[in-house]
Amino acid sequence: MTFNDNTVNIKPRGYHHGDLRAALIDEGLRLLAIRNADAMSLREVARGVGVSATSVYRHFPDKDALMAALAVEGLKMLGAAQRVASAAAGDADAGFAASGRAYIRFALANPALFRLVFTTPALKHADTPVLSDSEAGALLLANAARIADEGGGEAQVRAIQAWGMVHGIAMLMLDGQIPAEMDLVDRALC
Repeated sequence: MTFNDNTVNIKPRGYHHGDLRAALIDEGLRLLAIRNADAMSLREVARGVGVSATSVYRHFPDKDALMAALAVEGLKMLGAAQRVASAAAGDADAGFAASGRAYIRFALANPALFRLVFTTPALKHADTPVLSDSEAGALLLANAARIADEGGGEAQVRAIQAWGMVHGIAMLMLDGQIPAEMDLVDRALC
């Protein structure tokens, strides 16, 4: 027994969560799979990780900072999905189309995260810049450059045209304006 009877049989524990920042991002991504970003709170994220709400502020000063970190992670996930699809396709034309289809599949599979990546003003203040400096952006520009080398035209213009088309299709599908059917995408991106 100690000088304080309330500590009998209680072992003091320090704060040890491992990588709390990564755990908070993982929980945020999990929550974005079931609801949109506006409906998510810092308290809910903390509760999901099993820490106090104030613990979140050690890593994210506010919700915008957490949303920016989630958007950066979403952009990395999008880039990885596009890289895999493009590499599997082979030549420049097929790789460009495959990365576009991967973009749309990512949007349909992760609608809240996709919207967060492209609508959050907080991403402008994140450590990783927006699409132009991301893996997804680099892949888009590299594919556009290969297509421009083979078929003529300016790589940047081809990149903007391609991005506008796949982003537009993705948003129309997410908003229910056109059917979310990949065979429709395949016909549109041939």
